[in-house]
Amino acid sequence: MEYSKIDKLNVNPSLLGFGCMRFPKKEDGTIDEVEAERMLDHAIESGVTYIDTAYPYHDGESEPFVGRVLKKYKREDFYLATKLPIFKIDSLEQAKEIFEEQMKRLDVDYVDFYLLHSLNKDTWKKVIDLNIIPYCEELKKQGRIKNFGFSFHDDYEVFEEIINYRDWDFCQIQLNYIDTDIQAGMKGYKLTEEKNVPLVIMEPIKGGALASLSDDIEQVFTDYNPNVSISSWALRFVASLPNVKVVLSGMSTYAQVEDNLATFKDFKPLDQDEEKLVEKVADMIKAKTKNGCTGCRYCMPCPFGIDIPGNFKLWNEYGMLGLKDTAKRRYTNLGDAQAEFCKKCGKCEKLCPQSIKIREDLQRVVQDIKNL
Repeated sequence: MEYSKIDKLNVNPSLLGFGCMRFPKKEDGTIDEVEAERMLDHAIESGVTYIDTAYPYHDGESEPFVGRVLKKYKREDFYLATKLPIFKIDSLEQAKEIFEEQMKRLDVDYVDFYLLHSLNKDTWKKVIDLNIIPYCEELKKQGRIKNFGFSFHDDYEVFEEIINYRDWDFCQIQLNYIDTDIQAGMKGYKLTEEKNVPLVIMEPIKGGALASLSDDIEQVFTDYNPNVSISSWALRFVASLPNVKVVLSGMSTYAQVEDNLATFKDFKPLDQDEEKLVEKVADMIKAKTKNGCTGCRYCMPCPFGIDIPGNFKLWNEYGMLGLKDTAKRRYTNLGDAQAEFCKKCGKCEKLCPQSIKIREDLQRVVQDIKNL
């Protein structure tokens, strides 16, 4: 197993971290604890030392389940990460209650890595307004949390504001080889290097989307090396970045555990030829986008409530990755903001810096989704 050296924190976690939000489930939707424990045991016995959970994962089942499994192991032999759900709290007292509940669920005296969960512009304001940071800093002084950080889902400008606010012990961002220009992205990665903030990476395989690609794209990888999985390329892409200290994988099957262990057991960073190969694949995937929407939102708000960038985002990702069920679900979730409710007024097209024929493309979204 490959291990990271984080001098700033004086810790050496496994480069592969076990993300505990996608455990296998039984028919009733609860965690298949027998299989999930078998997976966790195999990972830990193979050298994985970073275990990442959160308060809401698996409808609140993840923390207590993980706590029970980890009781078999010496506390000093693993690093436990969990998160404070800022989006669920409305007061400092509520934050304190949730933290105490987490400690009972996990049945531990301390948490190694404690994160403000899924920060964005709105939840960051809540963190400041409710004085959450001084409370977490006090927990750190007490030794109840060892390292204090945050996970992030918003635009780069918000990330820059948050990371510049204080000297964070670490942070967690979404990054993979096709999402280099969204959310914090590679620009955010470079900022963490400048600020000496160690990085934990989530969604390295984009929720599994980069584990299985169209045949023509997969062939680029298999022609180069037929003996490794498609997902291993995505894992190695982020793990090759010097400031990435843990790569989280939300493993759902025993086979996924074995495949990820194989990638990190004898880990090799991407060489120059492989970097070019991954870049080529990323370009091939992106070439399948449906239109040139960048999500700038100059077209918004729509007078009729259509989420124009939202419709185009799911449409473009369907074009790139071909995930039919995901596209249908995300379109359904848009509700009254779906493309089919466009009134063709044309106001948006006058504002679009990409000169996209928005009205025509919204109709194409409707047709493509109906054809699914």
